[in-house]
Amino acid sequence: MQIAYRARDITEAHIVAGLLGANGIEAHVGGHYLQGALGEIGAAGFTNVHVEDEDLYRARELVREYEAGGASVAASDDDEDKPDFYARWFLLALAIVAVLLLNLY
Repeated sequence: MQIAYRARDITEAHIVAGLLGANGIEAHVGGHYLQGALGEIGAAGFTNVHVEDEDLYRARELVREYEAGGASVAASDDDEDKPDFYARWFLLALAIVAVLLLNLY
């Protein structure tokens, strides 16, 4: 395994690992216990995101996009995977039920 990203803290490491996972790259966060040894002090530089050797190049590309502020959330463009898609259908169904109930009473 190779280090794809050196995070400032454990939260950022998990964000980057989640970004990589959403793009099909299995990532592991290391350094949990090292950071906890300092208690509540905001320790930095102890957490790393590790990926398999063959995924290193793609992972570092995604990390560069993340650092630039233009990270893609997921590789798939399926509308059915987006929460807005479900919310719109739910609101449409709710509106239809409301209209039907108003017409009955």
